[in-house]
Amino acid sequence: MKKQKKSRKAVSFPAIKTQMAYHALMLPSCILLILFSYIPMFGIVMAFQNFTPAKGIFGSEWVGMNNFIRLFTMDNIQQVLFNTLYIAISKIVLDIVVPVTFALMLNEVKNRFFVRSVQTITYLPYFLSWVIMAGVFVEILSPSGGLVNNILGFFGIDPIFFLGDKKWFPNVMIITDTWKNFGFSAIVYLAALTSVDQSLYEAARVDGANYMQQMFHITLPGIKGIVILMTVLSIGGILDAGFDQIFNMYNPIVYETGDVLDTFVYRLGIKDMAFSLSTAVSLVKSIVSLILIVISYKLAEKFAGYKIF
Repeated sequence: MKKQKKSRKAVSFPAIKTQMAYHALMLPSCILLILFSYIPMFGIVMAFQNFTPAKGIFGSEWVGMNNFIRLFTMDNIQQVLFNTLYIAISKIVLDIVVPVTFALMLNEVKNRFFVRSVQTITYLPYFLSWVIMAGVFVEILSPSGGLVNNILGFFGIDPIFFLGDKKWFPNVMIITDTWKNFGFSAIVYLAALTSVDQSLYEAARVDGANYMQQMFHITLPGIKGIVILMTVLSIGGILDAGFDQIFNMYNPIVYETGDVLDTFVYRLGIKDMAFSLSTAVSLVKSIVSLILIVISYKLAEKFAGYKIF
């Protein structure tokens, strides 16, 4: 028995030593996560206070749920929620439909060099920040000398101020976000297409099935699982309409249709100095997002067999 215990210690000690090395590698990231993500969560108490910087968190007056009552009775909160949901849901839909369609089209091209070239060109914008892309789109969509308006003028259409028109701005946000991300998202679906059994296509061609029949009865069912998974997992971010994009491209003229929860919180907290009210908005958003994330993972497990643990 003693020999067995010694042998177990001799085997387990190297394993523990290796694991400690991995944990040591994780330690700096964990420290940063605690310092910048968990400790600041104490500031949530500001949502229940009339916070003033001079008095601090411990000295500010406690007002209970007053900030939440004020939040839900604000005149523009319904419009902000509508803008957020409209932009976010539209982005989710197009971020599924466009990449899947693009992947299906690219999968039919037999020239590998052409496929790789197109993939590189289309997913390159994904790695550029919205600070850069906003400057590009401001120039392209300019009503005076912009590429898009020059093309419209060629067909006799009057210039459109895309980034200064309340009707056009939300749709511009949706289209530009889709353009920026669809190439990178298509990689997932192209990878899924490689797992479809090629013998099914051969059998379908022998039976006389055309391209559309093969796509609807073989290709799409073959990648249905990954499409459902990506759709369900995106539900958790339904309140994230894209702060970086909108913040870098919007202006006071389009606040009515372009203001989303994240930009609304920024203007309340930073510009209007309404710290308690902006914290209340963020807290409500975080709670709703947490609920949606839990629901999305439950749906992913049910419909796509995806499990975290």
